[in-house]
Amino acid sequence: MKQKVTLQLEDLTCPSCMTKIQSAVSNQAGVEDTKVLFNASKVKAVIDDDQITADDLAKVVKDLGYDVLKTKVKEVATA
Repeated sequence: MKQKVTLQLEDLTCPSCMTKIQSAVSNQAGVEDTKVLFNASKVKAVIDDDQITADDLAKVVKDLGYDVLKTKVKEVATA
């Protein structure tokens, strides 16, 4: 099942932080579409929950040294 995951982070302070997070999240197995919104301090991704969970993604971001304040998961409707 595909899911849309949104991670609310602490304020991002530099564009290189955004790039580092985007790269780390994008390189995870099961992650398809990643966007890091600098001004909103959010990470949005579409994942395959058979391969990775929202908690796994949050851990990837936390391991880079950024606090994840909130995680939101939404099922993606498939036709």
